[in-house]
Amino acid sequence: MLIGAGIAARSVLLTAFGFDSVIEVTASLAAQWRLRTDLDVHRRAHAELLTIRIVGACFVGLALYVTYDAADTLWHRRAPERSLLGIAILALSVLVMPLLARSKKSVARALASAALQAEANQTSLCAYLSVIGLVGVALNAWIGWWWADPVAALIMVPIIAREGVEGLRARECC
Repeated sequence: MLIGAGIAARSVLLTAFGFDSVIEVTASLAAQWRLRTDLDVHRRAHAELLTIRIVGACFVGLALYVTYDAADTLWHRRAPERSLLGIAILALSVLVMPLLARSKKSVARALASAALQAEANQTSLCAYLSVIGLVGVALNAWIGWWWADPVAALIMVPIIAREGVEGLRARECC
């Protein structure tokens, strides 16, 4: 839904946040897969590592996309449209994501799962990205600073890339 709102508004931030949501779902599905492999110790370790790498690859892909799209938007001076739907979703995300992350971290600790911890970290990251995104989209909507959208997206890139590289560099879990 947010990807569509981002594309319609030509907003790098909203589109990136929508893709981040897709990564969140991918990470959750990978974590579910990991939970189903608890019976065999070797399969569990393999699932943990593969899950962390899947999440890492998704983050690297998102960082590359955001960098390209934000730079292209700035270069061509394409002003995004206002998106009240995007603002509402980002504001809701700012409120909900920290609570969800805390719950996921609790489950990860209880299960002693590095993969679930990585997925919980991704949710925490999503909360930070929500704040950055909300500021950029709101500055564009209310003050007319069109460049705040792609600049805020570029501010997100190092955060996203760091998480991705850490996931891809994972050598072992547990």
